[in-house]
Amino acid sequence: MADSSNEFPTTLGADAVFKGQLQFEKGVKLLGKFDGEISSEGQLVVADGATLTGDVKAGSVRVDGQVKGNLHATSKVQLSASARLEGDVQTQRLEVAEGAVLVGRCVVGVNGQSRPTTDVRSVSRPAETIPTAKSRLSEPAPAAIKK
Repeated sequence: MADSSNEFPTTLGADAVFKGQLQFEKGVKLLGKFDGEISSEGQLVVADGATLTGDVKAGSVRVDGQVKGNLHATSKVQLSASARLEGDVQTQRLEVAEGAVLVGRCVVGVNGQSRPTTDVRSVSRPAETIPTAKSRLSEPAPAAIKK
């Protein structure tokens, strides 16, 4: 098991509110609120109950809480079941757990250079109940009546 003090030497507590720019080398766990820009080659974790408003460039990002902003990760972005992300994602790997909410556009692939997908919208109902493009088409017109 990883030593959490080495993995996340910096923790911003649940009662903390920060505004501005944050830069770090290793890992940061956000438990409170942050409004601004984050830049790092390390890992950022936005814990359940935490909120982040702003853009992030990091090695990897795990979202358990709420983010309003764009995420750019050189390695991967993970959205847990409790995550809510409103923003665009650019990463090499994207992991989205069932129940996560993602509203934005994604570029996923080697160095985030693959083709962008169309807008992605997560919903809280099972996939089988989501209307498909085919089911949204209008019914075909009735055949012409011959006289």
